[in-house]
This record gives sequence, C-alpha cells and structure tokens, in this order.
Amino acid sequence: MSPVPKITVTIITLNEEGNISACLESVKWADEIIVSDSGSIDKTKAICRGYGAKVFDDSWNGYGKQKNLCARRAANLWVLNVDADERITPELKDEIFNALSSDSFDGYFIPRKNFFGNTWVKHCGWYPDYNLRLYRTDKGAFSERRVHEAVIVNGQRAYLKNPLSHHTYKDTEDYLKRMERYSTLSAEELFNNGKKATIADIYLRPAFTFFKMYLLKLGFLDGRTGFLLSRLYARYTFEKYSKLKKLQNTAHTA
Repeated sequence: MSPVPKITVTIITLNEEGNISACLESVKWADEIIVSDSGSIDKTKAICRGYGAKVFDDSWNGYGKQKNLCARRAANLWVLNVDADERITPELKDEIFNALSSDSFDGYFIPRKNFFGNTWVKHCGWYPDYNLRLYRTDKGAFSERRVHEAVIVNGQRAYLKNPLSHHTYKDTEDYLKRMERYSTLSAEELFNNGKKATIADIYLRPAFTFFKMYLLKLGFLDGRTGFLLSRLYARYTFEKYSKLKKLQNTAHTA
C-alpha cells in the first residue's frame, strides 16, 4: 500500500459558533483546514483560527462556488469537504486513510447519518444519503449551483461504508428558518433556468412529496419524526413552486 497522501479539509461558514468546534475537533487530524467565511458576526472565525485553520473572508457567491473557492486554495491534491454541522467519526477517518493509501480511485461517496434534533432519521430518504465529499482536485469540483450543489468527478469513484454524522436541524423552527432561504434560492435557480411553475407543481407536488417520503421511503418507520419531516418537506415543495410562480408573474408584468 502507498503512503497516505496529505488531505485538506474545506468548510464554508456563516455564524456557526454553535457547531464549528465539534466539526473542527473531528477533523483536527487533517494536514490543512481551509475555511471560507461569508460574514460571520459571532465567534466562528476565532474558533476556526484556534484550531489552526486558514480563514478567508469571502463574499457570498452560492454554495457550489464557495466550496470550489475553498478547494482552489488547498495545498494538497485530496480535499475532504465537510459542513459545519457535520462530524467525521474516528471509524470514518481510519477508512479514509485506508482508502487513500490504496490509490485506486479519484473520488469517494460518504454516507451521512442525519439527525433531526437528537433523533437519527433512518428512513424518509435520509439514510444512507451518500454524498461525494472526498476527491482529487485535479479530477473533480462542485457544480456551481446556488443550492443543492454536488461534486462531479471525472474519474473512478467508490463508496465508503462508515458514515459521517450530520446534525442538520435542531428543531422545527430551525427547519422553517432555513426552508425560507433554501426555497427562495431553489425558486430563483429554477426561474433562471427557464422553468415554469404550474398549478400541479404548487398543489400536487407537495402531496406527492409527502407520499414519497412517508410511504415510499418508509418514513412511517421513523414515527412522529418521520411524519413531521414528510410534512415539512411537503411545505418546502409548496413554498419553492409558489415562489417560482411569483417570479414568473413579476417578470410577466414588468
């Protein structure tokens, strides 16, 4: 087996003082940590510097562009991208080292163990929720979407077994707050791509979203949390297409 290549961890932040310490603690083994901060007014940047991270102040350009900006600053060929509310477990770290020492692939999908509050959501399409997060920067990069970005690798890819922990929404209020932002970004992206919202999109898609998550993806096995998440995602779908319709109407009357 080859020596383990050096790894750069990249993180984008905005007012993450409640999350970032646990995240950084879980990746302090990395050879380099690069943080792109887009205007935090809390202690986020100070905490990052305390862990030896290289912190950059960047204007917000969307999730994909922000993450690619981080990767371009990496001193190492291999990049592991994590969000501030994610944690790399010791088991996953060991698996990453073993995988990279084999020097066989150009990118790796990592499963995510997603939590709503303190509850691990095992269904609803929330697990294993593979994301490609570990990749060679000469072979891959994030799609430059404003939201729902993903790494695209031009090369061989493989799947790791050990999940990272994703402490996504603290509670319903936290979900609704972020839903407002994500639904707006998604509606704007759809509008800019020439998509149009129909009555079916606004009223039938949300119902199907609930049906898919709660029944087809076995959300009912997650009990009350599964029911709540299915309802919240249905609401997100309604908000997204309602906002798209408003953008269409505004453009039509302009």
